[in-house]
Amino acid sequence: MAGIIRTARRPPGWIAPGPRPRGAEGRPELQPADDEDLCFLTGEWRLFQKQRGHRWSLDDLVTAAIAAPHAQALSAHRLLDLGCGLGSVLLMMAWRFPEADVTGIEAQADRAAMGRKSIAWNGVESRCRIIDGDLRDPATLPEGTRFPLITGTPPYFPQGSGPESEKTHAAACRFETRGGIEDYALAAARWLTPEGRFVVCTAALEADRVVSAAREAKLQIVEHVDVVPREGKDVLVMIDVMTPSLDSAREARRLTVRDAASQWTKEFQALREAMGFPPLR
Repeated sequence: MAGIIRTARRPPGWIAPGPRPRGAEGRPELQPADDEDLCFLTGEWRLFQKQRGHRWSLDDLVTAAIAAPHAQALSAHRLLDLGCGLGSVLLMMAWRFPEADVTGIEAQADRAAMGRKSIAWNGVESRCRIIDGDLRDPATLPEGTRFPLITGTPPYFPQGSGPESEKTHAAACRFETRGGIEDYALAAARWLTPEGRFVVCTAALEADRVVSAAREAKLQIVEHVDVVPREGKDVLVMIDVMTPSLDSAREARRLTVRDAASQWTKEFQALREAMGFPPLR
């Protein structure tokens, strides 16, 4: 299976916003391997991923897009992504905030290596990094390390709750082989600044667990977004924003991706454009 460099699908005349990547610059190590593709991510930035395996998705986009206004409000220049995998959320946040220093933690060494390959292709090694480690281990980061904004997209299903895919990385990305929302919330509480925000994406079925996890980690949910894939469908995933600070305000809203005719809603189109994606043709 030959490596693939994806071509852009864009409206005529559209110019991608944001910082420009460095690209491969003739470096053979920054070409897609036989089983990989180099796809567009945000703006002109790209991401390496397996042709058959776990790939970046809507969940990553809405996590980064909902995190971005919080990062801006906090003037956050240091960001952390828990269980960053290929680095899709990490890179979207780095694209959105060109002055930010962004760290990811990833337990699967080969996925971390592929994420570093994307970081190098986009030319942001000086301010982006992926640490090999388990987010449940406090020693993964130096003692006293704090971030004003942390993101995370935990696996959605407890082990044993369904058949596990044989595709590369898919099982570990969907099933809680290294912890679920409870562990992510505890890690976020450990590394958040007192006024910081933790933005986390979970399956709609785990709503009760999210509330319990926030309480156990001594975090308060200040924003909740139900993500509906299409008008008339059930909620697919949820985004919750948590903070260790005392704040009685709580906003709840719904984001519908497609209308009844399967066209992107105006709200979702605006979200995409804010994160460097092209408008409809």
